[in-house]
Amino acid sequence: MTNPERSGASLNLRGVHTHIGPYHILHGVDLDVAPSQVTLLLGRNGAGKTTTLRTIMGLWRASAGEVVFDDTDLSHLQTSDIARKKIGYVPETMGIFSDLTVAENMTLGARSAARTNAIDPARLDWIFSLFPMLKTFWLHPAGLLSGGQKQMLAVARALIEPARLLIIDEPSKGLAPAMVEKMIEAFLRVKETRCTLLLVEQNFHFARQLGDHVAVMDNGRIVHRGDMSTLIEDAELQQRLLGLSLDAHQ
Repeated sequence: MTNPERSGASLNLRGVHTHIGPYHILHGVDLDVAPSQVTLLLGRNGAGKTTTLRTIMGLWRASAGEVVFDDTDLSHLQTSDIARKKIGYVPETMGIFSDLTVAENMTLGARSAARTNAIDPARLDWIFSLFPMLKTFWLHPAGLLSGGQKQMLAVARALIEPARLLIIDEPSKGLAPAMVEKMIEAFLRVKETRCTLLLVEQNFHFARQLGDHVAVMDNGRIVHRGDMSTLIEDAELQQRLLGLSLDAHQ
């Protein structure tokens, strides 16, 4: 069963500033997310990565600049309207409802289905092929899942509606190595559908397996952009930008 997506769309940030209360967090962010490819947003803790994602989704408002997706400026839209542009988003907190079943959590993400039994069965079969455990625990409360299983549920919920752009904040955070490998396998399959992906990630093994392009943030600015392959091959660049070597995180 293949995913019905045809292609993703480009996302471009131009001169984006974001203030949160009295704090100036983003300082003129310029970021290009190429269509149908995977862009990794890297950087130290506190660099502004999560704020960038939340600004794209309208959860925090850009105080200046543009967020353009497929020729539409998102910066003045409500989050619900941004999601209707076929943009899926998984926050770092995952946003799982522990008291609801896996099925009920998935139904919340299926805007075209008012009831669980109205979810497109072909779409659901594709999701189950990515994350088989969801079928096993379909009627179980989501709160009983492990951390890795909850992360899989959060990603699956973002994919239950066909997405042109998928934005995920640290998909491998806190996962055991075996679970990280399963997540990589699932994302490689999503990548084959030509959905555009923007991922914030700290696990460099994860990043190097998936990334086509990379942008590195520091102090609320993009300080490097280029191909992931170039960063992988240049230990000096890794050390300068990130303070560590990817070779140490195989």
